[in-house]
Amino acid sequence: MNTQHVYEYLQDLQNRIVEAVQMVDGKHFLHDSWQRPEGGGGTSCMLEEGNVFERAGIGFSHVMGSKLPPSASAAHPEAAGRAWEAMGVSLVFHPRNPYIPTVHMNVRFFVAKAPRREVISGQHVQPGQGGEKTAESAKHQGASQDADEAATRHTTEGGREAAEDGNEGAAHEAQPIWWFGGGMDLTPYYGFEEDAVHFHRTCRDALDAFDRTLYPRFKKDCDDYFYLKHRKEPRGIGGIFFDDFNDLGFEQSFAMLKSVGDAFLNAYLPIVQRRKDIAYGERERDFQAYRRGRYVEFNLVYDRGTLFGLQSNGRTESILLSMPPVVKWRYDWKPADGSPESRLYSNFLTGKDWLSGR
Repeated sequence: MNTQHVYEYLQDLQNRIVEAVQMVDGKHFLHDSWQRPEGGGGTSCMLEEGNVFERAGIGFSHVMGSKLPPSASAAHPEAAGRAWEAMGVSLVFHPRNPYIPTVHMNVRFFVAKAPRREVISGQHVQPGQGGEKTAESAKHQGASQDADEAATRHTTEGGREAAEDGNEGAAHEAQPIWWFGGGMDLTPYYGFEEDAVHFHRTCRDALDAFDRTLYPRFKKDCDDYFYLKHRKEPRGIGGIFFDDFNDLGFEQSFAMLKSVGDAFLNAYLPIVQRRKDIAYGERERDFQAYRRGRYVEFNLVYDRGTLFGLQSNGRTESILLSMPPVVKWRYDWKPADGSPESRLYSNFLTGKDWLSGR
């Protein structure tokens, strides 16, 4: 398990997306590198008041800590108390033209590191007991080595037998717990079926080489995840979403992650090019601002990445780069029947299978 390769891929992915979006928008991203006191850091790239994008943020982060925050340990109680390392690229692009959908993409890797311990006369001894030094804070180059560092020391024949009896369970505990996560999803304001089909087809094609069951599985997970329970409506038309993924082993799971990350520009930029010159007015901008409110609600109430970042004392400016620049709320507002705005609800926010028969 070579986490250095993951680190290098994610940094390169951020750079490639920044360069491609700058070509479309004509304005350059601000690059803001930062360090986290508890360990790690990252680079946040932000484009504001662009020609095409009103606010577009893409961040790379590589952070680590000595104890999992509640948002992660709740789903992985077996990893509670372990040192951890996380790295990823996350982006949200809010276009100026309401006929261009907002897009979100994230690819990430997480490892809860194997506890370093020794077995002496059949007893597990944690580092720091009996004069042992505690493990250093993890760096990305060493995350893959911890699984090999559980030493066994036998001092007596009886101790050896006791150690052997207890080591079957201890061997599992001595392994790192790792997974990949990510996906991409589209949030239109004025939907176009051809855009929805293109986006979902690109997502499917990125996955089919690995397992043809992945797209329907990740599509359903995306529909379930990006759902505002308090509104009883989807955030958008979905896409794909996966978490806790290690089904294919490290190398193939990583290859699948790269396929998803590499598919993003082809999934989104053709839609931007088709819609960026459509004329719009105050009505469309007003509806866009209203629907952006749903985006804010989801990110602050449900989004796991936002919660993890805040609970792990992450950099607030970077965590909240997903927020739209202009948002409106209205009390109990509903679009008029038959209006272009109502089509979003009736034709697009439905959890539809966009590739049925295609």
